[in-house]
Amino acid sequence: MLSKIEAFFLGIIQGLTEFLPISSTGHLYLGRNLFGLEEAGLLLDTMLHVGTLLAVFVFYRYEFIKILKNPFGKLTFLLVVGTLPAVVVGLLFEDYFDEISKTGVTIGWEFLITGTLMWFADSIKNGRKKMDDISYTDALVIGSFQAAAIFPAISRSGLTIVAALWRKLDRETAAYFSFLLSTPAILGAIVLQGKDLFSGGSETISIQALLIGIISAAIFGYIAVKWMIGYLKNHSLKPFAIYVWIMGLVVLYFQFTGQF
Repeated sequence: MLSKIEAFFLGIIQGLTEFLPISSTGHLYLGRNLFGLEEAGLLLDTMLHVGTLLAVFVFYRYEFIKILKNPFGKLTFLLVVGTLPAVVVGLLFEDYFDEISKTGVTIGWEFLITGTLMWFADSIKNGRKKMDDISYTDALVIGSFQAAAIFPAISRSGLTIVAALWRKLDRETAAYFSFLLSTPAILGAIVLQGKDLFSGGSETISIQALLIGIISAAIFGYIAVKWMIGYLKNHSLKPFAIYVWIMGLVVLYFQFTGQF
């Protein structure tokens, strides 16, 4: 059974890694295996994603108030266009990606890919586009990169930031729009998993443990969003690239030696 302490630490992992460009799904997979919670996957992941969804709703509350006041404004359509690629890929390949997420067989390689993309994207000359300058083409390209993050250890935030930098958004705006675009993606994942929400396999999870995990993910997710937007303004992505390279090599070593 998932303990309250385990739920708290998994919430920290989810909250931080959802918005730091190091892959939340990959880290949650490793965290569940560390605690011996392989069977708790769907229910636990869904509830922890509820926590990070709450974090972005709170952080972007003024943007969502604007959307409610003007539901047919440009920001709404940017989010719709940016979300469409992930919707298409998710619906067409849901079973395939669900299977590789359970086995974790590709996680090591995906960490390496994430790190490589971030390393090279960091050398892109700083763009000047602000939120008001983002085009629908920009949103579609960034959303297409987000769709690739359906692989478990491909970082959603990492790839969308990479795409935003490539489309010449300035570094702060790249992070800001990346995290804003995560909202429909996270919400969509929760809805898709809703039909199996309480089928956590043989693993029994208490309501108290789930609530602790959700609150933990929400608090640390909010901290991660706020910190990452400020960090990227004047700092490099390369430390994150090095970190996920190390993670990828460690995972591959344990997989190849049969220890994982």
